[in-house]
Amino acid sequence: MSELFTLRQGESPLIINIPHAGIHVLDDILARMTEKARTLPDTDWFVDRLYAFVAEMDATILTANVSRMVIDLNRDPSGQSLYPGQATTDLVPTELFDGSPVYDGGAPDADEIERRRSEYFDPYHQELSEQIARIRALHGYAVLYDAHSIASFVPRLFDGELPVLNLGTNDGGTCDPSIARAVMQVMLDQDDYETVANGRFKGGWITRTFGLPRHNLHALQMELAQRAYMDEAATRYDENRAAKLQPLLKDILSAALEAADHLHWEHD
Repeated sequence: MSELFTLRQGESPLIINIPHAGIHVLDDILARMTEKARTLPDTDWFVDRLYAFVAEMDATILTANVSRMVIDLNRDPSGQSLYPGQATTDLVPTELFDGSPVYDGGAPDADEIERRRSEYFDPYHQELSEQIARIRALHGYAVLYDAHSIASFVPRLFDGELPVLNLGTNDGGTCDPSIARAVMQVMLDQDDYETVANGRFKGGWITRTFGLPRHNLHALQMELAQRAYMDEAATRYDENRAAKLQPLLKDILSAALEAADHLHWEHD
């Protein structure tokens, strides 16, 4: 484990990336943040705990330890918006999801943003790139699953209550259609959770950048509504809710792997 991230190296074609579950913030940054921002309300709470079962699938798991309040590892470092015309947050956020400020004063200037990119963003993405290259060398292909969660109600970002399962493939561009169909079929075959594909969340910068199906790299993002596995009001992991959701997540991952494996041997 490094200060920046935790890595479990697996041997299967599956890579689980968890960029927003970290809660570490350096004291000098924390001291400049608002009282509300210090509670890290936009964290993808407990996503690493929820997906811990993927170790049994021999997946590679890369988990950020640094909070997205310090650097958002799923944003375009050039500053280009992932959702033009819609509310979103930046590489170094200065607003929370609800639009309230992150800093009491002394918001990061261009030099500080560049330092954070160099110290946090670049090493993380270097590690992710190396793990993808390693898995593709082993199997000839890789399945990158970007694991996220968000509060069920965020009026500034979306209307009403968010469906529990939000699959993002950038409108089909980041993985082979057969993989997206296999995953979506699993999602549709269950009755417990609301489901949508490429709705408000189409996949962030990681999914869009690394999802290169023509190069046998298939990327999917799953955005979960947090009510499915935790008590949102108390910011507390709920073992019972999680235990109900985890078999479905495993079925989703298994379907993606089976479809990718079939595709690989079909074209080999």
